[in-house]
This record gives sequence, structure tokens and C-alpha cells, in this order.
Amino acid sequence: MPYKFQPGRMYRMPTHFGPSLGPRQGVDGRTYPCVDTPKTISRSVSFLTNPTQLEAILPPGFALRGEPVVTVEAAYITEIEWLAGRGYNTLGIKFPVTFKGRQDRASGTFLAVLWENLTDPILTGREELGFSKIYCELPEPRIYQGETHCTASWMGFKFMDLNFTNMQPLALGGESKPATNPTDDGTLHYKYIPKTESWGIPEVSYAVLTPSANPNRVVQERWRGTGTVTFHKATWEELPTLVHIVNTLQELEIREYRGATIEKSSGGKDLSDQRILA
Repeated sequence: MPYKFQPGRMYRMPTHFGPSLGPRQGVDGRTYPCVDTPKTISRSVSFLTNPTQLEAILPPGFALRGEPVVTVEAAYITEIEWLAGRGYNTLGIKFPVTFKGRQDRASGTFLAVLWENLTDPILTGREELGFSKIYCELPEPRIYQGETHCTASWMGFKFMDLNFTNMQPLALGGESKPATNPTDDGTLHYKYIPKTESWGIPEVSYAVLTPSANPNRVVQERWRGTGTVTFHKATWEELPTLVHIVNTLQELEIREYRGATIEKSSGGKDLSDQRILA
């Protein structure tokens, strides 16, 4: 007798072995509190760019908000409970936007792409949440004589360098949790899944929002200094599935660097508050 789907449980392919396991559903349907874990060190560099170049990669309903400042952020995450204490690393490209749909309005940061070096969070984040996640190699940063160097590569081809210098500690002002920004609704994404057989037609195509509220996240340390980012132009042979992404980022004009930050934090959320925007 064929299996039946259990009401109220989350599934992803292959569904044949029962409800899926992941960040929003553990064994026996348990959830993860994300109070003291995971531990994260985020390193980011921001720069002012040409707004026309950013507008060319905006999905329907999106518009630039304020200055066209791109932030390249590498995050190194450990002690993840849903991975039984393991970790993974990410590389995100984001910039400020507004969204205007038929019903919803939102202002926040558009996450154009998020590379990760582990399959499990890529699948759960793409299918369940609508993050634009893809794979690359993200080794631990090299730290030497006060400088930090982060890299990203795919099957041996290094396509990005991220460098940090002159990092100085910042006082947290007695408040370890980030201040709430009333004009920032959260992180915006565009979920798209093609329809099988009808390849030019989407099965799913809509904006989604990760609300900014994150009460469990606590910032322990923060530094600010200078940084640079370099994306390396690739050929199709070097990056057969990523060349269009990397070369678009490589072509972004860097008009002015806007500083670099390093932040050490703990806690978070399981992102089950993700919302569809219509």
C-alpha cells in the first residue's frame, strides 16, 4: 500500500521515507530553540556602486532604496543544533530595496545570492524558504599579522577575495542585541521554481520576506575597519554554472568603499516566520 502524507508535517524530496529533517523540523517533529546557538562570526565589506547595474538584477516589484550600497558578507557558523553541532559557511550579496506588490509593501535588504558550502542548508533554504542559495567552497579565513583574508571558489577556481585590515573594536554601548530599525522590515528574497516540462513557465514565482525580528540573537563583539572585495572574471569553462553570476558581480562598479565590519554573535531563529509577499 502506498504511503500517506502525515498532516501538519513538512516533506521534501525524497518524500518516500517520511517527514523531512532539517532546521524547522527535527526527529519526532521537534523544533530548535536557537537560544545560545549557533555561534556566528560575520565579516562584511560594503561599497557604493552604480545604481543602474543593481536595477538590472532586481526581480519584479522591487526597487532600490536609498544609496546603492552593496554589502558582501561572509559568515562562519558553528554549533548548529539541527546539524548535531556541526557548522557551515555562507557568502551573501545584499543591498537595500523596497518591494511593492498587489497587497504588500516592504522595505529591507535584498539578498541577491547566498553561497553555502553544505548541501543540507542549501536544499532546506531554497525549497522551504525561497532563499537564492547555491554551492561553493568557503574555507575558513586566513588571519595573519592583523589582516583577515576570506576566499570563495568552485572546484578549484577562486572567484572572490575578501580582505580586512585595521579592524578596531567597537563598544556595544551596554546593549548586546542589535537596535531595531523601524524602516527595515527584514531580508527580501525572490523564490522561483521552474515548471517541469514547461521550462519557461514558473511553478513558483513570488517575493518572500524574512522578518527582521530576531530576539535570540546576541552580539558579543564587534569591530570596524577597512576592507576590499574582488570578484574574478571567469570563463564558462572555469565556472560552467556560476559564470553569469560571478561575472555580473565582477562588473559592478566600486565607486567608494564604505568600510568593513566583523561581528561575533550567538543565537538566532529557525526562520519559520518566513512570509510570502503578494
